[in-house]
Amino acid sequence: MRDEALDAAEELLVDRGFRGFHMRDLAVRLGISRQTLYNEFAGKQGLASALVLRSTGRFLDEVEQALAGEDGLHAAWVAAVRTAITATSEDPLLKSLLTGDDGEGGDGLLPLITTESEPVVQAARDRAAGYLLRRWPDLDPDEVAVAAEVATRLTISHIVLPLHPAERVAEQIATVVERYLTRA
Repeated sequence: MRDEALDAAEELLVDRGFRGFHMRDLAVRLGISRQTLYNEFAGKQGLASALVLRSTGRFLDEVEQALAGEDGLHAAWVAAVRTAITATSEDPLLKSLLTGDDGEGGDGLLPLITTESEPVVQAARDRAAGYLLRRWPDLDPDEVAVAAEVATRLTISHIVLPLHPAERVAEQIATVVERYLTRA
């Protein structure tokens, strides 16, 4: 039921924006009570958080595949960052997050990937660091965690406010990560 609720909520949020989304509409669509939704998600913001984390998981699957498709550390990070930027730019839910409530710059969901993004950053850091340590076990785990977090934060920053083409940003972030991890 949780996945069904998240699927329907994503459709409603993309269609109506955060301000136009109401838990009662979701409950009617699912044929359940609002209380059942509140028990599961603790409210509209909790539901939005669950959606963002689910979306993050999907993106991280794609990013991990991109990392695995390359032999070298630099090339792996270029592919991972480029994949993250491309995947998020094509995602209707993320577009809804970035444009605000209804395309008019509201901030109903934007904090979930900015000021309240700790769960997203942690999930991305942990998945990237875990992959890197499996692939390059000689790297220092503490340094890998730092590099993965910095890369995640830089990537999110570019997604929220893109200043350069994705390929350029991917090269820059990969260079920072590689230099940090391979320094003498």
